[in-house]
Amino acid sequence: MKNLFKPYRIKSLACTLLALSTVQALAADWSDTAVSWRHGSQFAEPFNPADISKDIFALTHVSGYKYGTNFFNVDFLQSDSKDPASATQKSGAQEAYVVYRNTIDFGKLQGRDIKFGPVRGVGATIGFDWNTKNDAGYNSRKRMLVAGPTLMWDVPGFLNTSLLLLSESNAPSIVSSRYTYKTHAMLTANWGIPLADSLAFEGYANLIASKGKDEVGAETGTETNVDAQIMYDLGSQMSLAKNTLRVGLEYQYWNNKFGNTSATTFGKGYKASTPMVRVEYHF
Repeated sequence: MKNLFKPYRIKSLACTLLALSTVQALAADWSDTAVSWRHGSQFAEPFNPADISKDIFALTHVSGYKYGTNFFNVDFLQSDSKDPASATQKSGAQEAYVVYRNTIDFGKLQGRDIKFGPVRGVGATIGFDWNTKNDAGYNSRKRMLVAGPTLMWDVPGFLNTSLLLLSESNAPSIVSSRYTYKTHAMLTANWGIPLADSLAFEGYANLIASKGKDEVGAETGTETNVDAQIMYDLGSQMSLAKNTLRVGLEYQYWNNKFGNTSATTFGKGYKASTPMVRVEYHF
């Protein structure tokens, strides 16, 4: 059983399922695509003691097909001068962060619902994270494959929880070659709960186990990342279609960011508590 959790087996399984899900995504039954902007002034970066302002522009696509759902998001993050693009520049760092998830519903695969207690469905989630960033020190080049079981809960809107195995590597400027972390687990939840005709509570929460030693031999810590927002359908007050233009308040709590801890960062930038404003346009 232990051999099943080796990184190359996780990668092989995830790549196979990703290829299958891409084919299925071509026949979407429904879809929702949005562009958004959010802004906050209390972001943090490991080893940096400053509060950082960031503007984040995003493209998000969600769709459903015969056997499940697809989620794709790319964030383009622009920092202020407190997170510089290089040691010789005053302009802020820039980052692109991509997330893709495909959730396959086993009940839809076999043609009958799998329900028990408060659970309305059982499935599996596979996907990847990818990022690139130019900054004064680390210059992240993250690559990560994920795979694991998912429960879909019987709530208004949706609530999914997954237990995923993560196969992660990075190639920052501080090392000469790509470094692969220990395969580790993540307990994750994502939700979208309607509160009223024009209000919704949405977000995600990740609890990520330690990924072993980092690129310089320091022990990583358990990571917590919770991001939630209350969104208001402003477009309905402007004769636009339902949920076309949405505005809201967002909050992110991130502890041990990317596995960095107080001990490894000398207490600088490993934790953030960040309120934001958010605007979305759906088409």
